[in-house]
Amino acid sequence: MRVLRESWWMGLVAMGVIGWVILALPIQEKGGEDETGPYEVVDTWPRPLPGHEGWTWGSTGGVFAESANRVFILQRGELPAPQDLPAGSPVIYGAPGRPATGGKSRLEHCILIADAGGKIVDTWTQYDPMFSGGRGPHKIKISPYDPEKHVWIIDDNLQQVFKFTNDGKKLVMTLGERGVPGNDDKHFGRPTDIAWLPDGTFFISDGYTNTRVVKFDKNGKFLTSWGKPGTGPGEFNLVHAVDIDARKRIYIADRSNSRIQIFDENGKYLDEWRKIRMPMDILITAKQDVWVLDGATNKILKYDLNGRLLYSWGTYGQFSGDLWGGHQMSVDQDGNLYVAEVYNGRVQKFRPKRGAESSRLIGQPVRLTASPK
Repeated sequence: MRVLRESWWMGLVAMGVIGWVILALPIQEKGGEDETGPYEVVDTWPRPLPGHEGWTWGSTGGVFAESANRVFILQRGELPAPQDLPAGSPVIYGAPGRPATGGKSRLEHCILIADAGGKIVDTWTQYDPMFSGGRGPHKIKISPYDPEKHVWIIDDNLQQVFKFTNDGKKLVMTLGERGVPGNDDKHFGRPTDIAWLPDGTFFISDGYTNTRVVKFDKNGKFLTSWGKPGTGPGEFNLVHAVDIDARKRIYIADRSNSRIQIFDENGKYLDEWRKIRMPMDILITAKQDVWVLDGATNKILKYDLNGRLLYSWGTYGQFSGDLWGGHQMSVDQDGNLYVAEVYNGRVQKFRPKRGAESSRLIGQPVRLTASPK
């Protein structure tokens, strides 16, 4: 038997099979703490704006990857670069422990677009005055069902939701009255996020002040809303994010209640997942994995549709790859992950490590059919 085993092994070596297997195995580096899970950071992304010496990124709330070569970034204005800004860190604000939400910002270059290499290829500076009087834009998205790829931006402080043409040349819809809070069909209470159904129906999470979800038709006509203050089913305390699974179930980040609540498309309460300390963003994939960005633990969490925790990664800090106040995440068609951080004042690009397990990577966002089963 031993002779047979040795002959089999030597035969594989002779055929080059063993060498191929060894070469195919991922190389295990010495040391390290696996801070970034299945990803590695692209440290040169994005690049600083040219001609902006003396200024750095402000609190960065939004990111959305239309493609790997067109990534939208929202920042809440630029901040004076501190004298002790770490060398080689142009996209992080201040010294350790100093948040980008502090300091006096100038509301300039609030909307930027970066290419795959990190170059800022466009800035919608014509809309900077729109954000005056507030703290800057909150989140940004494009509907996966819109062939024209309109760009939607939510401004919680100014109580408004904006819809732009994809090239940024035209503002085509505004919901909410500037600077006027309310709880009716024409006003918001610091809205935060948006998600769509295939027919164009959309839902706004509303918000920091209001405790409700608002449903509109594709033309922006108010349809219904649900929610009230509290801790019970269907009650909210800071409604911060919304996404939709393949069964048209609406997932809501009930941030200050430390939970995710789930409803049908008409607002009927279905379920809730507790003990998620500070859910900031929700991203549901085509494989029906539910990924949650937690702003308290600074982790990215993976759940199944029953709320069972499957995997997590992430570490608090200001080093490359750490997270501090992760606010919105997005994935491009190449599998790269982008995370906007309000306290670190940056967007980080994470690319999959070579040989990373696919189950640990955030997949492509869900895209419903007209009649999902």
